[in-house]
Order: sequence, then C-alpha cells, then structure tokens
Amino acid sequence: MKSFVFSLLSLATVCASAQIVHPKIGTTVKSDDGRVSVTLIGKKIAWSSSDPNTYDADIHSPKSVNVHPSGKKFYVNSLEGAKTVAYSMDGFKKLAVINHKFDEKKDAALWSKPSGLYPFTHYNGRGIALNTFFGKPVESTFTHGGKYLWVPYYRRNYDINAQDPSAVAIIDTETDKIIRLMETGPLPKMIATSPDGRYVAISHWGNNTVGLIDISSPDPHQWHHKEVFIIDHQLDLNYSLTSPVDRDNGSGYALRGTVFTPDSHYLFVGCMGGGGGIAVIDLERSEYMGRLLGMMGNVRHLVIKNGYLYLSINGGGYVQRIELDKFIQAARQMKNKKGEITGWTNCKVGTGARTIELSPSGKYIFAACNNSSALYVVDAKDMKVITHISVDSYPVGLDISKDGRYIFTTSQGRSGGGGNAVNIFRVDYSRS
Repeated sequence: MKSFVFSLLSLATVCASAQIVHPKIGTTVKSDDGRVSVTLIGKKIAWSSSDPNTYDADIHSPKSVNVHPSGKKFYVNSLEGAKTVAYSMDGFKKLAVINHKFDEKKDAALWSKPSGLYPFTHYNGRGIALNTFFGKPVESTFTHGGKYLWVPYYRRNYDINAQDPSAVAIIDTETDKIIRLMETGPLPKMIATSPDGRYVAISHWGNNTVGLIDISSPDPHQWHHKEVFIIDHQLDLNYSLTSPVDRDNGSGYALRGTVFTPDSHYLFVGCMGGGGGIAVIDLERSEYMGRLLGMMGNVRHLVIKNGYLYLSINGGGYVQRIELDKFIQAARQMKNKKGEITGWTNCKVGTGARTIELSPSGKYIFAACNNSSALYVVDAKDMKVITHISVDSYPVGLDISKDGRYIFTTSQGRSGGGGNAVNIFRVDYSRS
C-alpha cells in the first residue's frame, strides 16, 4: 500500500450517503520516491456558488477538456449546457462561451453540402426544422496546427434517442466562433485528427460506424466527407420518438477511443460494448480489417506514445500497454475480420478508468477514474501506480498541458449529486 503526503488542506468533503467527493484546493499528494507530486490548485464548478473564484454556471456536466497546442488556453465541453467554454492558461480566466444553438435559416451558411452518407430516417417529413436545434458537445480535436477545434454533438436536442444524424461544429480558435457545421452519424462521441493532417475521424457510438472527413485543404469550404466504415455490422435504429431509452447501453460495440497510428496508415477504435476489442481500419486501402480481442474488457480510451499503444479499461479500472508494432502485426494476421492478441502489461488503477493521457516525456500515465473519483498516476515503464489524488466526483475527461505542468479533469453530472466541475492540478517532477 502506497503512503501519501497530504497538506493541511487535504481533507475531502465526502457525502457519506452518496460518497460524493469534493477535495479542497491545496490538496497535495506525492509518490513514495518523490519523483512526482500533484497539487489541486484550482476549480471551475457549478455545484456551489459560495466562492466567486471557483463558481461558473457554464460548467454544466462537462464531458471533456482540451488544451490548445499553443499552451495559452484550454476548452471545456459542457455536455448538458450545450456550450464550449474557453479559459486562459494565465490565471485560468474565462475567455469565451461558445453556444451550440442553431437556427435553420439564420445559420444556413454554416453548413457544408450534404454528403448523402447520413440520411434522416425518423424526423424528416414531420414538420421539424432539422437544422434548428442545440447540440450536446462531447469530445474535441484540433486541426491545422490548432487553428480549428472540432466538436461533435452527442445528439440534436429534438432527437431524444440519438438515432438520426448528429453534427460536428468547427470553431476558429482565434475568434472562438463557429465557422462551419458538418453532419455526422448518430451519437458521435470520439473524434481524432490524423498526424499527417489529412483526415478527421469520428466514431459513432450509436450504430457501429466510423466517419472519415477529408480536411487536406486549408479552406474549410473544401472539407468533405470521404467514407463511412462499418464495424462488422451497422445497427438498424428504430426507437420511439416520444419516450427516451438508454442509448449509453445496448448500442452495439459502443465505439469510443479513437487514435491514428503515427504514420497515419491505420485507425484504431476501442469497443466498450459487444464483447470489446479494438477495431482496426487500414486507411491506405480504405478497408475495415476487423476486431482484435485479448484486452481485459470494455476499452474506453486509446493513446499511442513512444512506440506503445495504451488503453483504459473502464469497468475493471485498468490501464494496459503493448508494443505498437506487435499490435499492428497481429492486426495484419486477422482472419475473417477477427483476431486475438496477448502479451499486454496491465496496471490496476481506480474503477471506472476513463480518459488517459501521458506526460510529454512518456514516463507517466494520468488516468481519470470515474467511480473512484480520483486521478491516478502510473509509471509507464513499470506499469505501477505511484500515487493518486481525489477529484470532484465523477471525472471523465482529462488533458495535460504541453509542458506537462498542468492536468485538467472534467467531472460529468450524475443523478444524485457529483459532477459539474473542472479540477486543475499542478504536477511537479523531480529532476533526479
């Protein structure tokens, strides 16, 4: 059992009945060997208005956070607030609030030409203005060196069961204004940019498909949908238009973590449902290769760094690692679109492991663990936990500054309490 060093302000406020955790600013933990210390230095919260320095009503069930490549600001996607909030890295001051609310007539010029890949099958012909809606922002990715931020919507608000096309907004990060809207498949969650800057991939949790968008032109008006990949089989969606169902469960493979290989040759997509595994797409051949199995369970997030593929296992609360070349070799050997790979190195972290990121050096893995209400720090070489710190319940999103000094987590809202918080941590690394 690791011991932890706490400051005098380290006591967390815990609701005994619901186990809701709200750590105090100033809380500090340090690894036993002194290599890494983590300190909670700030918050943006909506669950309490008692402190004007931390209260922010725009933080409404934040799903994800993304630090701009310049290191000068970061963006938080407030899922239920239908907003993206921009903050400065200098003093963590609010810079802009981007509202994801649209009118079919007023905002018509924002839309790209329909691709024909994502037809409406439920709401067309019902007297609904299909492009009048507000969107729920999920994840984000930067393109064109950070000039643009792409934000997909969980669904359009009128589509109560996320079974028709959703959309993705493109934000100009210089003006923090939406300059383009493009259609997507149903219930998009993860989005990623290829290292060569040619493509954006969007994984659709809702129906086992992955969309590929060509962004090779510097002109946003030239961006276009290229292809839709079906992961084994496309789900036939036919839910009620009046009664909501649980779309977070029972959605096929529940596609989530999405990452391109460094050479932009392959795209990997994690499966949180349907037996798990990682779907592999060969982009050079425009071919879905199949699913590789052999991970511990439902794969949530994927990261590639320094020749390794890292992933988080949500249910069991693990981080796993394997050599990237070994994984690709196993993918090439799949037969009938299925294969299995062994040889993973495993590390037990907190339950509900969601977003993971690595330090710039690749020495440390940081994991936001939802059910545990904690940020875990893992030695990437030994794959051992070296420390962890409490986070406002229940963290889902995480990002790290370019210099590795700051970690940001988002805690999504949950029935019964918790969530509606952004936690800001400072990380100090020993030089020894």
